Amino acid sequence: MMKNIKALLKDEGGQGMAEYGLIIALIAVVCIAAMIFLGGSISDKFQLIGEEIDSASPGGGGGF
Repeated sequence: MMKNIKALLKDEGGQGMAEYGLIIALIAVVCIAAMIFLGGSISDKFQLIGEEIDSASPGGGGGF
């Protein structure tokens, strides 16, 4: 019986998957935090670029 318990305690098969899961969760949290903090700034930049393109187009964004 003690051999079975020792073998069970030495089994580390699921440990690697748990570590990968924790790493993926950490990466996801960092990405979400970055999007929250930088989202407004990036949106403002795209808005500015869009306005510059519209003002540079002949006729204010019309066709060719």
